[in-house]
Amino acid sequence: MVIGYTTGVFDLFHIGHLNILRSARGMCDKLIVGVSTDELVKKKGKKALIPFEERIEIVRAIKYVDVAIPQTTTNKMEEWEKLHFDIIFVGDDWYADEDWRAFELNGLKVVYLPYTKGISSTLRRARLK
Repeated sequence: MVIGYTTGVFDLFHIGHLNILRSARGMCDKLIVGVSTDELVKKKGKKALIPFEERIEIVRAIKYVDVAIPQTTTNKMEEWEKLHFDIIFVGDDWYADEDWRAFELNGLKVVYLPYTKGISSTLRRARLK
């Protein structure tokens, strides 16, 4: 059984989020999704518009997601040590990021999924303002 893992804030859930989850689930037998807690989002200097409890329930309801769990750290190696997933999925806009490259150098499989052009929670938040 191939276990996949991905994470996100999933604030103002949109088609780009769905595309990532659908694509990831198509490449593994079980997909675990870490949903960033409000505290973790705050540590990143942001604020989610939708409370964590609602965001995780939305993600749990998606048919491509087998398990949704709270994401309390951005340290992917810590997550791997807890969950022992085989593949981690991330948007291709993170391809040049040093943390992801280091993950690959440790022999762990990273799959970069295509970013959905023209859509993001940041853009949606700006439109709401």
